Amino acid sequence: MNDQKNINKETIIKLTAGWKMEGRNRRKHTRKESLNLVDYIILGDGGVTVSRGMGRTRNVSEGGLLLETHRPLEVEKTVLITVGLGEDIVELKGRVLHSLPPSLEYRHCAGIQLREIDEKGKKLLKKYIEALRTAIS
Repeated sequence: MNDQKNINKETIIKLTAGWKMEGRNRRKHTRKESLNLVDYIILGDGGVTVSRGMGRTRNVSEGGLLLETHRPLEVEKTVLITVGLGEDIVELKGRVLHSLPPSLEYRHCAGIQLREIDEKGKKLLKKYIEALRTAIS
């Protein structure tokens, strides 16, 4: 339990910002900070719904996102995500890569690697991320 109290915003940023391993960044896409409400479904064996919940993105890229939730998500589970990006609603499918315990500043956070996105979803996600880049620069 003490470990959970030691997790703070700086630790989460270090763990999720670059995923440094052996001196290199493992991410293919740069993540942009973005808060978006999310509906998610966790799938078990055979694609059966195990649980469902609401959360929000902390950051997003074309390859993944950091999802903040009220309860922990199990690593390696498949997650279906419905997220509002601007005026659009996008359906995403991914896998939980890592899970972080809550801290004083965040609830449970899970790193999601996006796996299956239809062409329309890819275009909308890319357009949304480009709009974030433009707004930030």
